[in-house]
Amino acid sequence: MAMWGGRFTEASLAEFRDFNDSLSFDYQLAQQDIAASRAWTAGLLEAGIITADEADQLDHALADLTLALESNPKLPLETQEEDIHSWVESQLQAKIGVIAKKLHTGRSRNDLVATDLRLWTKLNSQQVRRLLVGAIGSLIQFADRFHGAVMPGFTHLQRAQPVLVSHWALAYVEMFKRDLSRLDDALARLDVCPLGCGALAGTGIAIDRHALAQRLGFQSAALNSLDAVSDRDYVVEVSAAASICMTHLSRLSEDVIFFCSGEAGFFKLGDAISSGSSLMPQKKNPDVFELLRGKTGRVLGHLVAILHTLKGLPLAYNKDMQEDKQGFFDLVATWQQCLLVLSTVLPHLSVNIERCREAAELGYSNATDLADYLVGKGIAFRDAHEISGELVLLASREKKPLEALSLSQMQQVCPLISDDVYPALTIEAGLAKRGALGGTCPKRVAEALAAAKVWFEKLSA
Repeated sequence: MAMWGGRFTEASLAEFRDFNDSLSFDYQLAQQDIAASRAWTAGLLEAGIITADEADQLDHALADLTLALESNPKLPLETQEEDIHSWVESQLQAKIGVIAKKLHTGRSRNDLVATDLRLWTKLNSQQVRRLLVGAIGSLIQFADRFHGAVMPGFTHLQRAQPVLVSHWALAYVEMFKRDLSRLDDALARLDVCPLGCGALAGTGIAIDRHALAQRLGFQSAALNSLDAVSDRDYVVEVSAAASICMTHLSRLSEDVIFFCSGEAGFFKLGDAISSGSSLMPQKKNPDVFELLRGKTGRVLGHLVAILHTLKGLPLAYNKDMQEDKQGFFDLVATWQQCLLVLSTVLPHLSVNIERCREAAELGYSNATDLADYLVGKGIAFRDAHEISGELVLLASREKKPLEALSLSQMQQVCPLISDDVYPALTIEAGLAKRGALGGTCPKRVAEALAAAKVWFEKLSA
């Protein structure tokens, strides 16, 4: 049932309808459209547009429609309606007749779809929030499970300095905490109700928009009708928050993929989260993390698409905005799925503690500790850096670690070096020296882990 046919004398071309209609995807807004219609019904009653009996019939019919959708969310797809708004009205007319035609008094599909999409975004973003909190909890548990284990830290994918495995995991906790903060910021800004702003200039009936906003669970009512019907900032913000979060997921996945490789061998995938090769029997592939990495590009693409859709639009509503939904629905669903998967697979990821420590001892990762030791002897850091580099070169030529050089060899490069250099070159000494706030010193990491647990418990309470 077209909601705009009175001015037309010819039927729409089938090709135009296929191109123009949106029910195939905006049916997902059905429950939100009904919620907005029930709130609007109450507003029409208060404004004296409909009688109490009419309002009662509309509300009961809408409630029945809610139940029908709960049983079959794809019920609208069994019809040929143009969009979810016309589907709701056609269902109401079939149930209660002409009274249903009064429901659209004073409102437009422009403010209605803006309201529906905000309600949908609130609901699904809150689900994302719960899943993000769950992912953070899984990372904290991983950090706790392997606290104390040492692994090589990397810059430029070259071994740099030893770090704790828990320090690595808590780095991603920090990233996801920022993602949570970004999502909360976006949720606060989107909590504004556009309903009652009409097509662009505001409704023509005396309806209390503040009461309308409260009925729908919004914090406030939109203050400018032109902005309200055309604003999709919240779609962009949530998409941007998703893109940054998925980028963090992708970076974590890249780390795990490398750490699980035969060349590294630091982490081990459980059988429950691994796949094999149809040709090579020996293979154990990290497909789940590769998919997490791969789906990131899909989410980033949706963000770019909505920005391109909006960048050239004049005020107020334009049909281009129909393109705000398919990609956004997919983005949110993908985000939710990836967060759930991360929480599910982390308990099946283990650390090869011995291999990690062996690797942490390679690559002259204690060269900085040697430089720091020389600074403690009164040598300027730039000179200490050069001396340490010379000793690394010497050890490399002899194919031995720094700590395997004899004292006489070291003293030939720097006479100030004494026997106390060897304890300073151990992994434990190097870690212990990183005791400033944020460092990988075991004591500091233990404090950070404890703080993360407290933060998570408060968040989950």
